[in-house]
Amino acid sequence: MLNDATVQRATAELLSAPQTLDRAARALPTTAGVYAWWAPPEVLDFFPGPVNNGDAGLRLLYLGKARRLRSRVAYNHLRDSGRSTLRRTLAGLLMPAESYRTTWTDRVVLIPKDEQRLTHWMHHHLTLTWTEHPDPVPLEKELISQLHPPLNVEGAERGTSRDRVKQARAFYYASAGPRPDK
Repeated sequence: MLNDATVQRATAELLSAPQTLDRAARALPTTAGVYAWWAPPEVLDFFPGPVNNGDAGLRLLYLGKARRLRSRVAYNHLRDSGRSTLRRTLAGLLMPAESYRTTWTDRVVLIPKDEQRLTHWMHHHLTLTWTEHPDPVPLEKELISQLHPPLNVEGAERGTSRDRVKQARAFYYASAGPRPDK
């Protein structure tokens, strides 16, 4: 069970000034915790999100949990759309402007060149904060319910933002066409 002090500490750490993705990839601990993705208001400007306390020019887009923060961010979110809900969501949202292409492996993924392009886009537009916690699942759930990051479907306010995220994810999957027979 989470106590108020734990949630308050985690909230304060997540709402602190974010780090660039290059710096974060080196500084992230190998322990469990929760991480938060931030962007300026003009990036994906149709999504509202809580303002960052350490940098009022940023707003929260997405929260996630990890058993190993460094590997989750560096090896999933910054490399592989097949293993990252955030990347799939971003790719679906950005497909009309960026013309990303998908293909089937054992799941729908961006083609390698577009995986690289999305990673570059993320490095250019997003920043990151995190908090360590040995049991990140209940903490993530509590923080999503309090902060309502717009790219987390389960925590997004009902209405336009939530619908737009669901549509982007559906568009991402549909863009690969029907699953080939095995």
